[in-house]
Amino acid sequence: MLSRRKLGGQGLEVSSLGLGCMGMSHAYGQPDDTESIATIHRAIDLGCTFFDTAEVYGPFTNEELLGRALKERRDEVQIATKFGFVIGQGLFAGVDSSPKHIREVVEASLKRLQTDRIDLLYQHRVDPATPIEEVAGTVKDLIAEGKVLHFGLSEAGVDTIRRAHAIQPVSALQSEYSVWERNLDDQIMPLLKELGIGLVAFSPLGRGFLTGTAKRAEEYSDNDFRATGDPRLQGANFDANMRIAELVRDIAEPHGATAGQVALAWLLQIRDDVVPIPGTKRRTYLEENLKADALELTPSDVERLNTALTTFSVSGTRYGEAGLAMVDR
Repeated sequence: MLSRRKLGGQGLEVSSLGLGCMGMSHAYGQPDDTESIATIHRAIDLGCTFFDTAEVYGPFTNEELLGRALKERRDEVQIATKFGFVIGQGLFAGVDSSPKHIREVVEASLKRLQTDRIDLLYQHRVDPATPIEEVAGTVKDLIAEGKVLHFGLSEAGVDTIRRAHAIQPVSALQSEYSVWERNLDDQIMPLLKELGIGLVAFSPLGRGFLTGTAKRAEEYSDNDFRATGDPRLQGANFDANMRIAELVRDIAEPHGATAGQVALAWLLQIRDDVVPIPGTKRRTYLEENLKADALELTPSDVERLNTALTTFSVSGTRYGEAGLAMVDR
């Protein structure tokens, strides 16, 4: 069984590794609901009880999938979902964190998830048109009503985090963070420690790069986000970035571990308030990922990974231009 970790100071306790469920319904090829539900059930059996979703994944179908998978095991798990996007024909049709919209999303998410409460509710992206104090105040009211248990932010910057936390304590920030994505190091990580906020790290395996299984963008199917949405997989960027994957594999070999397990173990060892949420829709990969909880890296391993980006710089941005524009930093 996995060890447990606390996120924030408001009583939220989750498994040391969570399961990112987005790819079961969205962005990563053809869905397979039967295997996805089996993967969710296997995760619970192995002690992985923290599940990440959002209304925009699908859209809507990912929450519905979790609702079906978890309705008989609801008290064993913690569910995180998100609000903040306007969902239109183009999927992402803008952002909206107005109090009215937040309440509408929460009511709809509760129905799709077949539950009476959301364990962790994130603002998916900061809405420049709605003061964060209004956002935090609305979530505070939802917590008082029992519909939400804890408040989170995603891809938020220093000022937003401080202002939100002053209204309603933030239990977790979700952001991309991994051996090769360290944009939080200078300002965000010290702030989270200061305020007692946990970090939920998405894409902890670098969208497959740190496992050594990534392919060039042109090798993915048209319905896979990575075909066009990840500049680091494109052209010369791919070749340059493989050097970091090779370093992780070199560290993994003496441990008899996989590169992915090393990348996850590094996150678990750098701080005790970091919870990675690697995504998969296959039981095989789930079981492999969860073994990272028991992997002990040496101080030398950790230091090599800490300094990896001083040796090998990452080539390419982590999102395209439109995606980067929605990051509050």
